[in-house]
Amino acid sequence: MGIYELVVERIYELCKKREITPNALSYLAGISQSTIKSILNGESKNPGIVTIKKICDGLDISIIEFFDTQKFKELEQELK
Repeated sequence: MGIYELVVERIYELCKKREITPNALSYLAGISQSTIKSILNGESKNPGIVTIKKICDGLDISIIEFFDTQKFKELEQELK
């Protein structure tokens, strides 16, 4: 699993934990529903760090908390 898939998985996981929908997250994060939809549906495979930060703000967590999972820690290097 690559970083993109992990980001999508983490967004869904955090939405479920907070009992909100991705549409509700878009409102809380101050980003468009189409942006969240394009990330979650694979249309945007490289969401920018500013977008990830806004998502974290909407979830009321830090960027460090977002990426602080075992799966992110075990992620293999992309460049070989």
